[in-house]
Amino acid sequence: MASIGIEGVTKRFKNTEAIRKLDLEIHDGEFFCVLGPPGAGKTTLLRLIVGLETPDEGRILIDGIPVIGIHPSRRDISMIFQNLALYPDKTVFDNIAFPLRQQKIEEDKIRQQVEKVAVDLHIDWLLEKIPSQLSGGERQRVAIGRAIVRQPKAYLMDEPLSNLDALLRLEMRVSLKELQTNLKETFVYVTHDQVEALSMGDRIAVLNHGELQQVGNPETIYQEPNNMFVATMLGSPPMNFLKCEIIKDQRAVRIKHRSFSFETKGKDCVDALKKAGENGAVILGLRPEDVSIHYEDGGGTVPAEIYVTEPLGNETIVDVALGENVIKVITEPDFAGSTGQTIKLGINCSKLHFFNAKTHRCIYHASKKDGIRVLTG
Repeated sequence: MASIGIEGVTKRFKNTEAIRKLDLEIHDGEFFCVLGPPGAGKTTLLRLIVGLETPDEGRILIDGIPVIGIHPSRRDISMIFQNLALYPDKTVFDNIAFPLRQQKIEEDKIRQQVEKVAVDLHIDWLLEKIPSQLSGGERQRVAIGRAIVRQPKAYLMDEPLSNLDALLRLEMRVSLKELQTNLKETFVYVTHDQVEALSMGDRIAVLNHGELQQVGNPETIYQEPNNMFVATMLGSPPMNFLKCEIIKDQRAVRIKHRSFSFETKGKDCVDALKKAGENGAVILGLRPEDVSIHYEDGGGTVPAEIYVTEPLGNETIVDVALGENVIKVITEPDFAGSTGQTIKLGINCSKLHFFNAKTHRCIYHASKKDGIRVLTG
């Protein structure tokens, strides 16, 4: 196992900074996910760790030892690429055995190690086949087997499931998490898929344009995003955003939208909103699961209108017109509302998020102690 330290690392390609002053500490034996959109710098980060790229600034440490200048083959790290890169003319056994033969290990030990890995990955019955005879999921397991057979200090994975169909991705997510739990090794897993990051990662680092946006455990990042970008990256559908006006009083703050308003007298919330409100404006963040739909006689306080419905089998996503905005609400699968229907919305006021209208950074995450209530409907 190995810990990996990234200290003030910057990597430039001509005039583009792919990684900008990045600091990260990846703990020994954890499943660490790096999440971000295309172009965020995720793959560049892996290439820097493994030694395929050299940083322009900063240090990279493995188990506390600086490794810049050390050849990739001596860093003892395995990397699994998106395209798998299996040898098409070699059997599964020979593909997995290849790194051991490069180390000139005795054939008896090679066979023992390959067979053990194949059993762990449930591909022991495929050892005599060649890659063209395998399914996508089987080829993925072979690539993983080739990476783990030499028992490196850490494993780097660059979107290894992106070429698989949905069912195989689900199966492989479970398999990878089980494998890491059994091996108790350090996994650094790069993905643009928030479901993969949330379901597998012990911790998640969110990158955008080479800059670290937030790092933490999945629950914290989901419930307390640092900024609007992070709030958008995690959650499906993503968080709704509504521009509101801050009206300040001596002991209270009113957050006003064209269709409704909130009031809070909670000291922490009042102080945060008074201090950080940009020119009297604030962005209200509201996750789709924190809004409920009611009919005229069924509760709810905020008047709205159904814009369109999106049935997804296990749930229905309802797009709701709220003044000039359209927000998404998650409802039950048998939701019976129709386009144009007048409804009322119930809002969980203890789950509101407030962001600076200019910087998009989080001002405050609400909780029950803030006593936020809806004033108008």
